[in-house]
Amino acid sequence: MSQDQDKKQSNEYKKHPVINLSDSINRSMVGDLKSLTNGGCLTNIITLVVVIVIIGGGLLILSQCSR
Repeated sequence: MSQDQDKKQSNEYKKHPVINLSDSINRSMVGDLKSLTNGGCLTNIITLVVVIVIIGGGLLILSQCSR
């Protein structure tokens, strides 16, 4: 997001505080995957490792079940 968009969104939250609550509830139910990619290099590396471990674990479970 650009700084103009951040300022505009911040002003909207100040004018209508319920919007912030609504956004928080929606994101907690659906998830906000965009926030994972907005982080720095360390955040991206940690996210990649977690995804690889989850996929690897899923493949391991599937290979054990197919025997």
